[in-house]
Amino acid sequence: MGSCKPKVMTHEREHTEPVDLCTSDGNALNPDARGWSRRPLHVEVDGLHLDLVDNETGTRLVASWTETDGRAGRFDIAVALPPGHESLNVVIPWSDDVFNFTSKHQARPATGTLIVGDRTWRIGGDAGDAWGVLDVGRGRWPHEITWNWGGAAGGSGAHVIGLQIGGKWTAGTGFTENGVIVDGRLTKLGPELVWEYRWDEPMEPWTVDDPGGQLHAVLTPRYDKVTDVDEQNLGSQVHQVFGTWTGHLTTDDGLRVEFEDLQGFAEEARQRW
Repeated sequence: MGSCKPKVMTHEREHTEPVDLCTSDGNALNPDARGWSRRPLHVEVDGLHLDLVDNETGTRLVASWTETDGRAGRFDIAVALPPGHESLNVVIPWSDDVFNFTSKHQARPATGTLIVGDRTWRIGGDAGDAWGVLDVGRGRWPHEITWNWGGAAGGSGAHVIGLQIGGKWTAGTGFTENGVIVDGRLTKLGPELVWEYRWDEPMEPWTVDDPGGQLHAVLTPRYDKVTDVDEQNLGSQVHQVFGTWTGHLTTDDGLRVEFEDLQGFAEEARQRW
C-alpha cells in the first residue's frame, strides 16, 4: 500500500523555535510572535525559561535561569492539589467594562528541588512542610490601582489551615477576595478586612482583622522584598514582606482554630499599568 503525506490544513504560522512575545521595549506584541506551536515557545526572556503545567494532581513549575554572577539556577517543584481542596475564586467588578477574575490557591503542599550553582535546597517532604501559592487572574484593570494581598499556610494541631486575604483594590465593589481554609474547606469572608501597618516601616508587625470577628492575624516580618519602578505614567511600588502569622480564625461551622508561626507574606502594591 502506498502512503500519503499529511496535509497541514490551517493557514496559521507554526513556530518550531523560541520567539520573543513582545518587542524589545516590552510595550507591544512582536509581529514575529504571531502563530502557534506544539509546545510553549513564547515563555522565555533574558535567559529565563519557565513552564507551568496543570493536571489532575496539581501544578508543576519548572524554571531555569542564569544568576548575575554567572551561576546556573533551576527549580522543579510540584504544587499538589489534594482531592477536594478548595480555592477562592471571585470576580471583582469596578464597572461593566473594567473588571478582574482572580483565582487564589493557598495551603497546597509543595515538594521539589531548588539548585543555584553548587548549592541544592530540598523543598517539602523530608525537608519539612512547604506550601505553594498560586494566583491566576484575567480581566481589564484600571490604569492606576493599589492593593493589599497576603497569605499563609501550615499546621495547627490536627488541622491544616490557610489564609487568603486582600484589600484596597476591592473596596466599593461589594465583593472581596478574603477567606480562610481549614483542612481544604473554604470559609468565605465577605467584609473588607482592616489592615494596620506602616508603609514607611514595613518590618514592623502587620495586623489584619475581620470586622465580623472570624479572623485576627498578625504578621511578624523577617524580609522585605522592595520594588520601585517609575517610568513617566507607568510604575510599580511594592513592599512584599515575608514572615510568620499568629492569630485565630473561626469557620462558618463554628470551629475556632488558633495558630502561630504560620509561614506567609503580606504586601501593599501601588501600580500604574
